[in-house]
Amino acid sequence: MPATLKARATAPPVDILVQSPLWEAEPQTEATVRAAIAAAAAMVSTRGGEVSIVLTDDSAIQALNRQWRGIDKPTNVLSFPATAGGNVMLGDIVMAYETLKRECDDESRAFLHHLAHLTVHGFLHLAGYDHETDEQADAMEGLESKIMTRMNMPDPYLSHSAGNA
Repeated sequence: MPATLKARATAPPVDILVQSPLWEAEPQTEATVRAAIAAAAAMVSTRGGEVSIVLTDDSAIQALNRQWRGIDKPTNVLSFPATAGGNVMLGDIVMAYETLKRECDDESRAFLHHLAHLTVHGFLHLAGYDHETDEQADAMEGLESKIMTRMNMPDPYLSHSAGNA
């Protein structure tokens, strides 16, 4: 069940691990990820804890997707909420460079805008949001849109349907 909307005084600690040199092509990646986590954390209540971000490639995320979801193909983002008690970890977000870049090219999206959106999306999963039902998807997408707008970035759902980035 999703956490309620509630402003946070500070963003959770964010640990970023760059596992693929492909990410070097986008020098603003880490700043964008940190800003997206801060913006999302300001909108939702969480139990606290650190967020770990892994920036990887299609091969690594495909292995994770196969292992944890039974889907043998790469994906753009995976979220792994922490299952241990306490406030040490909120969870992990893993993103694949090639899939993210391909989506940007295919959908005429700006890379850093799409990266911010996927980071927000992953964070909301860590905070308890999901999109298994239409009602859940509507609520999660609405929150993602609000967060992106507050970051002065395009609404990912309006811009996608309009073909803009």
